[in-house]
Amino acid sequence: WRRIQYAEALKGIRLPAVATFCAAISFLPIGARADESFSVKGALEDTRLYFTAPLRWDEEDWIAFGGALVAIGAAHQFDEKVRDHFATGSKAVLNGGQDKNSLRDAAPSVALIAGTGLYAAFIRDSDGYRETWALLEAGVLSGTTAEVLGLAAGRERPDATTSPNQWRQGGDSFPSLHVSAAFAIGTVFAESGNDEYRWIRRIIGYGVAGATGYVRINENVHWLSDTVAGATLGIATARFVLNRQNVETRASVQFEPTKNGWRVSYSMRTH
Repeated sequence: WRRIQYAEALKGIRLPAVATFCAAISFLPIGARADESFSVKGALEDTRLYFTAPLRWDEEDWIAFGGALVAIGAAHQFDEKVRDHFATGSKAVLNGGQDKNSLRDAAPSVALIAGTGLYAAFIRDSDGYRETWALLEAGVLSGTTAEVLGLAAGRERPDATTSPNQWRQGGDSFPSLHVSAAFAIGTVFAESGNDEYRWIRRIIGYGVAGATGYVRINENVHWLSDTVAGATLGIATARFVLNRQNVETRASVQFEPTKNGWRVSYSMRTH
C-alpha cells in the first residue's frame, strides 16, 4: 500500500526521476520505512518546504541565486561554440531531439542510490537508510523541478536546432534533468557519511555529476547552459536536503530502576 502511495505521488515525472525513486525505495527495509523520516507525511513536508524555500531566503541565498543566473548567462554565450565543437559527424544530424542514451546516462546516479541502499540493508545501518532516503529525495526533488522548468522554458535541444535561442518551442532542453539529478544525488553522497572517507566520497559523487554533464553535452542532447543550470539546481537541492537532514532530531525518554526508585533520562540525537 505504501509503495502504491509513492507511485501515485510520482505520477507525471519523467523516467530518470522515477527510476531513481524505484531503485532505492526497495532497499529500505520495512522497519526503516516505518520510521517517520521515510513516511509520506515527512516527504510531503519536505516537498512543501522545498518549493516555498525562496520565501525564506536570506541575503546570502539571493546572492547565490544571482551568481547562478550570471553563470548560466555566461554559459549561454558559449552555447553555439560548444555545440560546434562536439556536434561532428553523425552527432551533427538534426534528428528531432531524440535522446537514445537517456537510461544509460541516468544509470550512474541510480547506482549511487541503489548501492547505498544495498549496503545499508546489508549492515542494517539506520544512518545508511537515512542517507539513502536523502539521496532519493534530492534526486526526485531536483528532477521534478527540472521537469517543470523544462516544460515552462520549452527550449529546443541542440540535436533539434542549431540555434540556442529557440525557447517556448515545445522542447525540454533547459535545464538538463539528468544533470540536475546527478548533481543533487552526487553532492548529497559526497557530503554525507563519515569524514574518514570524505575524499573518496567526493571523487565518486562529484565525478558522477561532472561526467553526466559532460556526456550530455558530448552527445549533443543539451546546450552548455542547460548543464550549468542543471548543476546549479542540483547543488541547491542537495544543500536543502542536507540542511534538512542536519536539523532532524530523534528524541527518546528512558526509565531505569534505581535503589530509591526510578531515574528518568531524556536524550536527543541530531542528524
